[in-house]
Amino acid sequence: MPGPPGGVLGGLGPAAAVYFLRRVVELTDARRDQDHVDLLVWQFGSVPDRTGFLQGRGESPEPALVANAVALERAGATFISVPCNTAIVWVDAIRAAVGIEVLHTVEETIAAAQAAVPGLTSVGLLATDGTLEQGIYARAAEAAGLTLLVPEPEVQERVMAVIYDGVKAGNPVPRDEFDALVDHLADRGAEAVLLGCTELSVLLGDLGIEDPRLVDSIDAVARATVLRGGGTLRDPA
Repeated sequence: MPGPPGGVLGGLGPAAAVYFLRRVVELTDARRDQDHVDLLVWQFGSVPDRTGFLQGRGESPEPALVANAVALERAGATFISVPCNTAIVWVDAIRAAVGIEVLHTVEETIAAAQAAVPGLTSVGLLATDGTLEQGIYARAAEAAGLTLLVPEPEVQERVMAVIYDGVKAGNPVPRDEFDALVDHLADRGAEAVLLGCTELSVLLGDLGIEDPRLVDSIDAVARATVLRGGGTLRDPA
């Protein structure tokens, strides 16, 4: 039986929040309502843009992220999931403000890649400029003994266009554009490609893509959420 409620700290795009919750449900081995994990969802789309602040635009999202985490703990959450990669820049501040576990989305994603590809040595990363510039995946990959590959600058511009002009803006993104980004990193030597932005996770679902090279950060933290919440994962077969 699932245990006490976990908390989901929002402050990301609404589409990504909905997709994350859907994946938690889909990944849970449940035969009835009571088999699903209990969650308190604190969704604040008004949290300032993480990448924008890291690039010198707008206000810091840290106060809002910390306040929301504190609110979740006070509401009874026993752990917190943060389904936003760039927000992990502030994970230490969030952890310092609460007395409950805060899952590390980036580390969960790296671990998922290692589990998916035995003997993994190199991974590619599709993520926002803010995530790349802060080096949160680079540090996690190094700690895991992996080489991290990122897009060439002109390709990274296309990644940002897909995220901001496409998914965040509610505009369609052609399948061949997404595939080209993945192929670019595979051609550079990536044995697996990490989707280190929740909007890319949404796109993966919208396009119905099944590519064994891809490791989705939303799925990684969703699986961790199910397990921390006392649930059982559905057999992928």
